[in-house]
Amino acid sequence: MDVAKILEILGFTVGLLYLWWEYHADWRLWYASMVMPAISMWIYFSKGIYADFAINIYYLVIAVYGYIVWTRGHRNKSAGSEISDHSDNSDRVKQLPITNISGKMLAACIGVFLILWIGLYLILNYLTDSTVPIPDAFTTALSIVGMWMLARKYLQQWIAWILVDAVCACLYWYKGIPLYGILYALYTVIAFFGYRKWHRLMH
Repeated sequence: MDVAKILEILGFTVGLLYLWWEYHADWRLWYASMVMPAISMWIYFSKGIYADFAINIYYLVIAVYGYIVWTRGHRNKSAGSEISDHSDNSDRVKQLPITNISGKMLAACIGVFLILWIGLYLILNYLTDSTVPIPDAFTTALSIVGMWMLARKYLQQWIAWILVDAVCACLYWYKGIPLYGILYALYTVIAFFGYRKWHRLMH
């Protein structure tokens, strides 16, 4: 078995663990978020999915930020200062509460996403040999916004991931990374249930 296949299996396994923790709004998901980028960068670069390769540098940074924000329970005063823990762990950690994103913040996120999508598409289309510039740019741009929403623990981050995961499932299968294709297809389904789970936890 070659290195690429071993890393793909390892990434698949860590991805499942990440999914379980994210579904339960468990702060430990950020541990998996620090491991997955290191694995994924090698795989994506070798397959010519350059935007997804670059985005994993951002993932490493946002994973550290998300861990700090979730475990310290920071939130601006308008959203309340209360902290809570939705995990079932014995070593309970006070966490940032789940909240709805404001209309103003949502509009800003959509604007940032569109700018990033267009910018990344132009880079991939004219400066690289990418054969999938449109979906690669789309998933990368929306993932940047989605990860920030996850770090702030907004309920609506699940909607962003439903779109990202569905496109990624098709993209990775097309690019010959079947285990990642299966993983992201599973992510798509779980994201629907994740939204409902977080909605219940929020209330």
